[in-house]
Amino acid sequence: MLTARSTIERALKKVPLRLATGVNVRPRGMLIKGIIEEFAPRFVPGGALVYAGDTGRKWAYFDSDLLAGLGVRVDGHGKMPDVVLYCPKRKWLLLAESVTSHGPVDGKRHEELARLFAGSKVGLVYVTAFPSRAIMARYLGAIAWETEVWCADAPSHLIHFNGERFLGPYG
Repeated sequence: MLTARSTIERALKKVPLRLATGVNVRPRGMLIKGIIEEFAPRFVPGGALVYAGDTGRKWAYFDSDLLAGLGVRVDGHGKMPDVVLYCPKRKWLLLAESVTSHGPVDGKRHEELARLFAGSKVGLVYVTAFPSRAIMARYLGAIAWETEVWCADAPSHLIHFNGERFLGPYG
């Protein structure tokens, strides 16, 4: 019974991402694929994919016009996050890292991403994706404050590190 309660799925509507016309994204990393196909439709409804890469194909998908329109210009030497999503409803850029490619968004990575996206006209949200909570536990001490964590084995839930923005009763 306790296990069943702890794995309850939240009923979240999934809204697919917008992609540049005629583009088909096929990420090779399973966790990057999960960010695009499971995380984004739940937590960035009506959002747009700005960037997707992985260790094999760093610039697999890049909508440079959209990113430039949001005030960010990057060159091929910047250490991009694995996935960048834009949420027009909230005016947020979500910078998602797959722990399986470069590790979590720790303090150092948080600073690197803040510098890389310093020109952003919209808010920045930092997300680390894990295959499971068990794997997340190995990195718990390294995860930066003021970031979000998403686990593929519980795709309808998020974990917020430092709850000031979301502090309050649920009901």
